[in-house]
Amino acid sequence: MDYAKMRAIAEELGAYAEQLEGSWSVEIGPSGPILAMMCPSKRHEGTVRRIRNQLNEQLPGTHPGYTCENGPEIEHPSIGRMRRPDAVVIPESALDEEGLAVDATQVIAAVEIVSPSNPENDYGAKLSEYPAMGIDHYMIVDPRTGTIEVHTEPCGNRYQRKEPYIFGDQVALGPWTVDTSAFRRYAKPGQAAG
Repeated sequence: MDYAKMRAIAEELGAYAEQLEGSWSVEIGPSGPILAMMCPSKRHEGTVRRIRNQLNEQLPGTHPGYTCENGPEIEHPSIGRMRRPDAVVIPESALDEEGLAVDATQVIAAVEIVSPSNPENDYGAKLSEYPAMGIDHYMIVDPRTGTIEVHTEPCGNRYQRKEPYIFGDQVALGPWTVDTSAFRRYAKPGQAAG
């Protein structure tokens, strides 16, 4: 199926999702359009906020006119993918353009916070799609394990370099540094969050 048809189906799914209870996300993955219920925890959202705030403090010095935001869809029609990363570094001007999604070729970094229910999406499909989209930096934060991976040097559908970190480290993400000392792990099943 060509991307225009998949995009039209994704828009119909998005309109349908607006009528449903809860929070829903539509993406276009390897199998086509996907409608998934989003259940981000407070810790997930807190981690996204910490990363976004830290990058936005540093971006004026390294990439004037860029911002780190959560929420915008990114798409790359030639490879037939549309994703909604937890955070992206994009030109501020992209947020004023017409349309629903940001052109993935404008994205210089993507961040995903691993979900307890679907970790293979961040470590599998997105780990091959983001380099294919030309995204230079991809950071995976995993509150299940307290680990972080920074992937760089995209080549085809893979990154040539991976740097591992743990919560508490100062993480190098391109020209920026992310202090992870305040990152919190998810509570283990049956354990009260502390």
